[in-house]
Amino acid sequence: MNININVYLHSKETNFLQSGSFPVPNSDFNKEPDWTAAIAAYDWIQQIKVNFAASEDFRIDQVIYNEDIDITELVRNVRPIT
Repeated sequence: MNININVYLHSKETNFLQSGSFPVPNSDFNKEPDWTAAIAAYDWIQQIKVNFAASEDFRIDQVIYNEDIDITELVRNVRPIT
């Protein structure tokens, strides 16, 4: 299944919005929809940081999926598996 994600970010003294549709595993989403969305958003934000050469002032201001579900704090708490 796909979810729609909007991320409101700040970098290089500029606020900006990125939005897109992302596939997530049905089984994971059915068990923990918010956490599954947060992981997808986190992965995408990491790509954005690399693609845009994010500055030291980079921050996540807000993350919303499926139009109105705020997962900002969950995304901020995602950590990569090491």
